[in-house]
Amino acid sequence: MLALQGSIGALNDALDAPIDSGRKPGKPIPRGLATSAGATALAGALLLVGLALSAPSGGPTLLVAALGVGCGYAYDLGLGRMAVSWLPLVLALPLLPIHAWLGATGALPPGLVALVPAALIAGACLAMSNALVDLERDLDAGRRTIAVQLGRRRAWLVHALLALALAGVAVAAAPRADRSGILAGLSPGDLSMALGLALLALGVILNRHARASVRERGWELEAIGVAGLGIGWLAGVAGIGS
Repeated sequence: MLALQGSIGALNDALDAPIDSGRKPGKPIPRGLATSAGATALAGALLLVGLALSAPSGGPTLLVAALGVGCGYAYDLGLGRMAVSWLPLVLALPLLPIHAWLGATGALPPGLVALVPAALIAGACLAMSNALVDLERDLDAGRRTIAVQLGRRRAWLVHALLALALAGVAVAAAPRADRSGILAGLSPGDLSMALGLALLALGVILNRHARASVRERGWELEAIGVAGLGIGWLAGVAGIGS
């Protein structure tokens, strides 16, 4: 999955290089640390690595990997410039834990009914956060993303409501393992969930800032927070099954 995410990111940098030039000087291609051709070649190489590492876990795992990377490429190749720029991430995020669980166990994860709605909301939340980070750049480049169409204040409000909904679903639907845990009756999964919620809240606050660089830090914290929620969910399921 790390290789597949790297492939999506490298292709995105290659395709966005003309827009990033002068607007995001810190990125590798505008800084002269890489070329568009090199980034495209890296994307292809990482795609092969990711699929090759998924294949030994069976056809279903390979299929989920291909669907996930396909969503990322759809964003890179055009959807990221449209009002539906949120759609690929909404569809792709639920595939991450499914890919991991399938690869490790050969079966779909238990609690899938609760996992998918939470992951869909998380995908929408992160997509809106990412759109807020790039708001000024997208305005300048004429991109009609969801944040551009809503405006910064309304987009942040929608984003905050999505984060609140995610927190509620994550807490309500989280698998509950043995409560013999390590701190005040909390399991490791509970602690991961708590940390994830705290980082998500901090990221939402930072994403309201007027400066894009501060909003970008907020998006990064939110992404880590969502990962913490996912790890907590997996830990809870593993604890129940043990």
